[in-house]
Amino acid sequence: MLGRPQPDEAASYYSTYIDRIASDDVVSAMEKQLEETDAFLSTISEEKSLLSYATDKWTLREVLSHINDCERLFASRAFWFARGFNDALPGFDQEICVKEAQANQISWRSHSQEFHDIRLSTLSFFRHLPADGWSREGIANESRFTVRAIAYILAGHVSHHVAMMRERYL
Repeated sequence: MLGRPQPDEAASYYSTYIDRIASDDVVSAMEKQLEETDAFLSTISEEKSLLSYATDKWTLREVLSHINDCERLFASRAFWFARGFNDALPGFDQEICVKEAQANQISWRSHSQEFHDIRLSTLSFFRHLPADGWSREGIANESRFTVRAIAYILAGHVSHHVAMMRERYL
């Protein structure tokens, strides 16, 4: 079930991400985004990746670690709902994830490769999703989502953070 999600397919907060993706084919958009993001990430040096734009803000490594964590999280939610599980899923605290990941101790190249690998896995999941899986829904972090909305959130989340990297860090 491709096509854009309707406003009631995710909490209104997530329109920030969903609206960043103009395509009606989110899988193709994610494929293109992988190529573009890989190319962008390769322009950032190890040294520059340790910079933040303000004292209390994440470094580029922490931002990319966050992107990777969220890609995993949302893909896991999509899997859960698409496969028909009805149990609600908990939310997560991104600050705890960033702290515990210790991203500044891992090379930029490793973070970049991790993004590439995770996105390939995400794409494989969505490419093989049965048609009725796209409209399945569930509750996560006390909000209702369809699998289709989650796919758009995934792509929009990357788009959002790459734009932030360009605007605020570089």
